[in-house]
Order: sequence, then C-alpha cells, then structure tokens
Amino acid sequence: MLDVCLLGCGGMMPLPYRWLTSLMVRYNGGSILIDCGEGTQIAMKEKGWSPKPIDLICFTHYHADHISGLPGLLLTMGNAERTEPLTMIGPKGLSRVVGALCTIAPELPFKVRFIELTDPKQVIEYNGLRIRAFRVNHNIVCYGYTIELDRAGKFQPEQAKSYQIPMKFWSRLQKGETIEDGGKRYTPDMVLGTPRKGIKLVYTTDSRPAESIVEHAFGADLFICEGMYGEPEKASKAKEYKHMTFYEAARMAKQAQVKEMWLTHYSPSLVRAEEFMDQVRAVFPYAKAGKDGMTTELAFTEDAEYER
Repeated sequence: MLDVCLLGCGGMMPLPYRWLTSLMVRYNGGSILIDCGEGTQIAMKEKGWSPKPIDLICFTHYHADHISGLPGLLLTMGNAERTEPLTMIGPKGLSRVVGALCTIAPELPFKVRFIELTDPKQVIEYNGLRIRAFRVNHNIVCYGYTIELDRAGKFQPEQAKSYQIPMKFWSRLQKGETIEDGGKRYTPDMVLGTPRKGIKLVYTTDSRPAESIVEHAFGADLFICEGMYGEPEKASKAKEYKHMTFYEAARMAKQAQVKEMWLTHYSPSLVRAEEFMDQVRAVFPYAKAGKDGMTTELAFTEDAEYER
C-alpha cells in the first residue's frame, strides 16, 4: 500500500494559499519525495508528515519552482540527527545543481548519492518498488516518474503439496525466497499462482502532451498530471511555454485508461481550479482538481479489472 500526498500544487511562484510543486509517497517505513519547491517543508508540517524518513528524492527538472526548497529541507533533515544516506535522482547535472544549492547547507551528517538520468527511459529498483523515469516534452530536459509495486500470485497449497515441499518452507517461499534443502531447490513460482495486479502511481509536470506520458501512465491507479491552465483561451500560451491545459491532461488520462487523475502545477493566475472541472470531467470523468495536502491511500485490489 502507498500513502500519497500532493504537498504543493503551484507552479512558478508560491502563493498564500498554494505551495510550490511537491509530492510525497510513504511506503514500508520510508518516504519518496518528487520535486521540492519552495514551501515544501511547511506543507509537510501542515500535513503532519515528517521529512526524516525520506530516503529518496526525485527531481523532474531544475527550474526553481521544483527544487528551490531543497537546501532548507536538507538542513532540517540534518538537524533531526539523520545519519542514513539519502539518494537523489534527476536529469544529468544533478550533482552540480545540488552542490551549488548546498553552498548554504555545506555540512550534512549524512551522505548523498546521486543517480543522474541520461537515457529517455530508466528503471531504478528501490525498497521493493520499481521507479521508471521517462523523458517528457518541456523547454529543458524534464522527466516524469512512475512508482510501481508488484504483487505476487496467491499461495497455492495444493501446488506446494504436489511438489512435496515441506510446510516449514511455505512462508519463506511466499515472501519470494528461493530455498536449497538436501539437494533440492524450491522456488516461489512452485507455490504461487499468476501474479496479481499491483499498484501504479504516475507523476508528471511541465510538459506538452507526449506519447511517453500516455505509455507510462497506461492503466495507472493514480495519474498526477500538470494542468497549468484551466482557461480554454490560454491553449496557445501552454504551447508556447511547453506546458499543458486541463483538457490536454484529461485527454491523455482517457487515452491511458487510468483509474483516476489529479491535476497539479497550476499557473499563479489560476485562482479557482474547480471552476473548470465540469468541462474537464466531460473529457475524463475521473478527474479531480489537486489541492495542497490532498491525500490518498493506494491499496491492492483483488480483481484485475477496476470497479468504478
């Protein structure tokens, strides 16, 4: 199960009622942060979530509204006596950018490891999760991310018995362990059925509509997507600055057959996103206007098909 919180849904500049872009995901005792705009720490405190368990930070790109909150966050993590290493993922140049920002946070009690993305698609395995980074279409190099949690098939006791596997090994095999015993080798596939539907979260901001987004978002439980502009008359502005309208995001959600979409990364000129949602839901009925602190829990479902 994944706990997901949209900490900030603003673009360009923070507002009194809207923090800048950031998403936090909690899983198995650890946390992942995607982007760290100005105000991210305050948004965390308002939500009651702690930065201390964050052990992975992913950056979509290096415009200030996506990374300017990082030095302060690192200092807070250090002041909380964190000593565990921290991993950061982002486009090429990550270590240089973070090094420059950390001029004002020079002494941290933990090591920082960098994974710099150079290919259009890259996969990172982390804490039982699969993270896919994929290039999108902005005016600088920018990536979207999927977070995927696989789910093994159901345990098949009759199958285990047919292989004459001792019962003492059943639990370990269910957990994915391979066991060698008395010259025999037992593997999880000997006791498990067909893999079941897992969990898939997709996050992308600062892009024009792109095939890479539809491809990676396909079948997602939750698709969090930039909607810079809700006003239909700003479609040309979205094209000019390589951003997206609410309606373009909704069309991609429909193409990708996602279960639900949240809009985020609003223009400062967009005051009430909800005003445009009737038109958005006419394109994709399962769309929501993101808000700071918006939270959901993504859990396994028993059936492969969604129940709306």
